[in-house]
Amino acid sequence: MTLSLGQLEEARRALDAPLFADLAGDAQVSFEFFPPKSEKMEQTLWEAVQTLAPLGPRFVSVTYGAGGSTRERTHATVARIASETAIPAAAHLTCVDASKAEIAEVAEAYWQAGVRHIVALRGDPPRAGERFVPHPDGFSGASALVAGLKAVRPFEISVAAYPETHPEAVSAGSDLDNLKAKLDAGANRAITQFFFSPEAFFRFRDRAAAAGIDAEIVPGILPVSNVAQTRKFAAMCGAAIPDWMDRLFEGLDDHPAARQLVAATIASELCRKLYAGGVRHFHFYTLNRAELSYAICHLLGLRPDAPALTEKAA
Repeated sequence: MTLSLGQLEEARRALDAPLFADLAGDAQVSFEFFPPKSEKMEQTLWEAVQTLAPLGPRFVSVTYGAGGSTRERTHATVARIASETAIPAAAHLTCVDASKAEIAEVAEAYWQAGVRHIVALRGDPPRAGERFVPHPDGFSGASALVAGLKAVRPFEISVAAYPETHPEAVSAGSDLDNLKAKLDAGANRAITQFFFSPEAFFRFRDRAAAAGIDAEIVPGILPVSNVAQTRKFAAMCGAAIPDWMDRLFEGLDDHPAARQLVAATIASELCRKLYAGGVRHFHFYTLNRAELSYAICHLLGLRPDAPALTEKAA
């Protein structure tokens, strides 16, 4: 990666001064949640939304289970965010086990609920270990899904990118070709799967630019407080967990507060290095918890500047 003079000066300042001293607060953030399975989980989710809303996120997104298994809960969560807050809400949508007509119906329902942003994904098969097989009357993959959604309504669309290559990709080059096809089909930006090495993101960004991709690529950040759980996530998306991360969490199983501090330190350092390399947009995988993401945003210079929830006009 070739750094500009300004980026070199910023990188030098990051080394010479306290890491987070006097950052400009010019970063923008978005947050991802998953639909709650119970009333208690819904309360936890809504508390997280209330906590993070004052940071003025670009949007918040809500995930969608394999084969649409959380379709109703996803829709209810996104619709509530869209109707009860001032935050732009984005709904995940996959093409697993769904016909084109069914997807068009879901997309239209989102539009009628005031949702203007879709995170379009091919999706994982509903049963672990199986390979994706398109529905007989469905879309063949994410790029076709993007084109289909654009035919329904003029949605803003985000798609997934894989800095360390999708596990099913034939090669890193074919994975980039697939990303370019999704963007060429009408997607506005790509959000990456999580990673733990800033170099992995910078190398990917450079390869994408060399492949003719000029759309925004937003790094996905996963603050880790449970290494075993993160290892399961990483195996599904091809992310590498460095050995040093395992060592940092050793002996903390019975110390949840200490785990939180270590997790915040690791993720904030990653974000600071990305910031030094010119990144100004970050997407946080919150796991429906606000504390870690809020702390990292605070270190990046963001401060609350809006009410937690803004009632929409009747």
